[in-house]
Amino acid sequence: MPDGMFIAVEVDETVARDTVLAKKLVEVCPVNIFEQKTDGTVAIVRKNLDECVLCDLCVQAAPAGTVRVVKLYEE
Repeated sequence: MPDGMFIAVEVDETVARDTVLAKKLVEVCPVNIFEQKTDGTVAIVRKNLDECVLCDLCVQAAPAGTVRVVKLYEE
């Protein structure tokens, strides 16, 4: 499924499979970009990507460099 029109979110596979970090990502995101699947891993809710407010909470919640919010536009 394609990224949002304005934002893409990239999550390193090691973070996506870590059930504790997956839960943390779900909890910190104010616009529900992340959901925890039944197996405990994290999934990106693509339909919510363009709701991103660039708060950086998901980036701060994970080890450095493992979660990236990418702007798909130029300022």
